[in-house]
Amino acid sequence: MRALTNGLARASVRFKPAAFAGTFVALMMTAMIVSACGILLETGVRASVPPERYASTPVVVAADQRAHHITGRGEEREDASEPVPDRARLDAALVTTAARIHGTAAAAPDTTFPLRTASPGTLTGHGWGAAPFTGVTLTTGTPPRAGDVVLDEGAARATGTAVGGSITVSAPDGRHAFRVSGIARGTAEDGPTAWFTDARARALSGHPRTVDAFLVRPAPGTGPDRLAAHLKDAYGGTARVHTGDGRGAAEDPSLAGARELLIALGGSFGGIATAVAVFTAAGTVALSVGQRAREVALLRAIGATPRQIRRSIAAEALLVAPLAGALGCLPGIALAHWWFGQLKDKGAIPAPVDLSVSWIPLVTAVGAGLVSSLLAGLMAARRPARIKPGQALGEAAVERLRPGVIRTLLGTAALVGGIVLAGVAASTSGEDAANTALGVVMLFMLAVALLGPLVARLCAWLIGLPLRAGAAPAVLAAANTLAHARRLASAITPIVLAMAFSSTLVFLHTSEDHAMAGQRRAGIVADQVVSAPGGLPADTADRAASVPGVAAAVGVLRTGVLVTTGSSLQGETAQGVSGSGRALAAVQDLDVRTGRLADLGPGRVAVDAGLAQSAHVRVGDRLRLRLPDGTRAAPEVVATYGRGLGTARITLPRAALAAHVTSAFDADVLVRDDAGADREAVAAALGKRLGEQVTGRDGYAAAEDRDRALNAWSNTTMAAVLGGFAAVAAANTLVMTVLDRRRELGTLRLIGSTRRQVLEMVRWEALLVATAGVALGTAIALATLVPMARGLTGEGPYVPPLTYAGFVGAAVALGLAATALPARAALRRETPGGAR
Repeated sequence: MRALTNGLARASVRFKPAAFAGTFVALMMTAMIVSACGILLETGVRASVPPERYASTPVVVAADQRAHHITGRGEEREDASEPVPDRARLDAALVTTAARIHGTAAAAPDTTFPLRTASPGTLTGHGWGAAPFTGVTLTTGTPPRAGDVVLDEGAARATGTAVGGSITVSAPDGRHAFRVSGIARGTAEDGPTAWFTDARARALSGHPRTVDAFLVRPAPGTGPDRLAAHLKDAYGGTARVHTGDGRGAAEDPSLAGARELLIALGGSFGGIATAVAVFTAAGTVALSVGQRAREVALLRAIGATPRQIRRSIAAEALLVAPLAGALGCLPGIALAHWWFGQLKDKGAIPAPVDLSVSWIPLVTAVGAGLVSSLLAGLMAARRPARIKPGQALGEAAVERLRPGVIRTLLGTAALVGGIVLAGVAASTSGEDAANTALGVVMLFMLAVALLGPLVARLCAWLIGLPLRAGAAPAVLAAANTLAHARRLASAITPIVLAMAFSSTLVFLHTSEDHAMAGQRRAGIVADQVVSAPGGLPADTADRAASVPGVAAAVGVLRTGVLVTTGSSLQGETAQGVSGSGRALAAVQDLDVRTGRLADLGPGRVAVDAGLAQSAHVRVGDRLRLRLPDGTRAAPEVVATYGRGLGTARITLPRAALAAHVTSAFDADVLVRDDAGADREAVAAALGKRLGEQVTGRDGYAAAEDRDRALNAWSNTTMAAVLGGFAAVAAANTLVMTVLDRRRELGTLRLIGSTRRQVLEMVRWEALLVATAGVALGTAIALATLVPMARGLTGEGPYVPPLTYAGFVGAAVALGLAATALPARAALRRETPGGAR
C-alpha cells in the first residue's frame, strides 16, 4: 500500500507539474522569508565585536550597559531591561579595588570623549593612563603633565603642530589651550587622537568623577579568566568584567543596541512575517489540493481508502516541500545579506559585526514549509477522503455553500477579538495604544482567512451589483464569483495581506512624519538657529545672547532617556535647555497644556502630554526615569505640553543631562531677535561673533534624528518584504485559479462565446477580486492605524493620496496581469477550430 501511494504521488508530480508549480513557488517564498529573518535573529543573538583599542588588555571592567526595572517578587519577579541611551560609567575611585586584587599587575582608568578643533575638526580624547594598555607608544617628547597634551601623528599633521607647540581645543565647557608635550603612535580606529592626564581627561569629558572602564593586566602566573573571577567577586553587581570578545562590547556599547535591533527584526517582525508566510503557503497548498478534489473523488470511487489518500497527499508534500525550501533558502541568504549590509551602511550595526549564517535557520525554514504543507494538504483532503465516493464527486462538481463549523467559529472569534482589541486600542494612548493595535491587524487577517468564503460571497454580491447591470461578460463575471466563493476567497486573501500590512507600515510612518513636521513648524519660533557639525560648547548660548539685536538665546542638548511606564522602560527623546523656562518659551512654543514652563529648573521636568498620560503622571508628580547613562532620577513634573513629537518628549535643564552623556556639546542654539531687529544683520553678527553656521528656523526643522530615519527605512523595507511576498502569493494564487479553469473557459468558447468576451469576463473578475482585496485591506489598515496614530501622535492617520493610489493601482494591475496572461494561454489551448 505504501508503494502504491508513493508511486501515485510521484506520478502526480511527474505528469502534472503545473498543478504543483504554484505550491512550489509559495513554499520557496516561505523558505526565503523564514530563513532571512532567522539569519538576522541568529546574528543578533551571536553578535560580537572583536576588541580594537582593548586588544592588548586581557581584562576590562565596565558598567552594565542595560538599565533594569525589577517588578514582582519570588517566582513573579521580572526584569524589564533596556540598553541605556548613551553609556553607563563607573566611579573612578573604584579603580583602586582592581589594583588591590590578588593577581593584578596593573590597572588604569580609561576615558573616551570628543573634542573640537579648527583642524581637523574633531579629535578623540583619552587619558594617558590607559595608553600602555592600548598599544600606544610615545615616539617623541614626554608624557603629558598638567596643561600638556600628546597628539598622535595624524592629529599633529592636521593641526600643523609639533612638540613644544600649542593647540586649542573646544570641549563642552568651552575652549582650552594646551602645550604639545609629545607625539605618539596609536591605533588608527580612533582617527585623530589626543591624550591628557587622567584628571584633565575626566574634566574635559564632563565626567570628573566617572570613567568608561578599568583596564586590568594580570600578574605573571595569573590567567585572564582567573583574574576576571576575582574581579567579579570584588565588584559584585556594581560592574561587569569582560575577557575575550566581550572586551569589544565594553569598548563599543553600540553593540547592545545593534543586537536589540537585529533580534527585534528577526524575532518580532520575523515572527509576523513567518506567520504570514506559513499561513499563505498553507492556503496555497490547500487550494492546490482542493483543485484536485475531483481526482481524489475518482480515486475513492475506484477503491482507494481514506488512509491511502492521506498517504498520497503526505508523500506529495515530502516530494515538493524539501526541494522548494532548499531553493528558497538561497534568496533568503541573499536577502539577509542585503538587509544586514544596509543596516551597517546606515550606522545601526558596528562595522566589525559579521552576519552569522548557520544550518539552524535554514533547516527551520525548510521544516516550516514542510510541516505547513503537510498539515494544509491533509486538512484540505480530509473531507474528500472521508465522505462517500459519490458525495465526493458531487462536491467536486459543485462548490459547498457552507464552510466548516469549526472554521466558522474560529473565524468569528478572531473577528470579535479584533473588534474588541480595536476598541481597547482606541481607548488608550501612547505606546500602549500602538502596541495593542499591532494585534488588531493579525486578528482581522485571521478572520478574513477563516471566514474567507463567507466574506468573499458578501463581497461578490455587493461589488457584483453594478456588474449585473452591464454587458454579458460583466454579468457572467458577477455570477461566477458569487457561485465560486471559495475560489474567490483564495484570490482575495493575499491581496488583503499586501494592502493591510503595507498600508499599516508605510502610513504609520507618514502619519508620524506629518505630525512631526506640523509640530516643528509650530513649535520652533526662534528667528535664528546656530549649529555646527561637531556640536557647540555650552557657553555658545551666552556668547550669542551678548550679540546686539538678540533678545534670547537657548542652547539645546539632544539625547535620550528611559521613562518608567507601568512595568517597562520606554526610550524617549529628551532635550536639555540652557537658561530659564521663560527664555525657552521665547524660542520654542511647546503648546503647554498644564503647568508653567517658567517653573523649569533643577530637579524639575516638563513632559509631553501623551507621555505623561502613559506614565500616569500629572503636574506635581515625580516622573521616574533613567538618564542617558542609566542613572536613576525622579524630577518633579512642572508642565505638560503637546508638541513633544516635533521637539522632544522630555525637557530638562541642560545641567541635568550634561553630566550623563558622552558628548555634552549642544546640538543647536536657538536665538530670538529683538522686536524690530534686522534679521539678516543679526544673523551676520552671530556668524561673525561665534564663527559657526547660522540659519533660519528651517535649519532646526531639517535636522532629523538618526534613529527616526532608521525606523522609517525599516518600516519601508518591512512593508516591501511583506508586501512583495503577499503580491507574489496573490499573483501565484490568481494564476493557479485561472489555469484550473481551462475546461470552463474552453466550454464557454464551445457554446459560442468569443475570445474577447471570455477575456473581458476574466478582466471583470480580476477587477472584482482586486476591489474586494483593496477594500478589505484598507479597512483592516484603518482599524489598526487609527488607534496607533492617535496613540503616537495625538492625531488621526495621514494617508498621502498619491501613495495610496499607487498601492491601489499596483493591486489592480497585479490582478489584471495575473489573470489575463494565463487566461490567454489557456484559451490558445482550448480554442475550438481557431475561432476568435
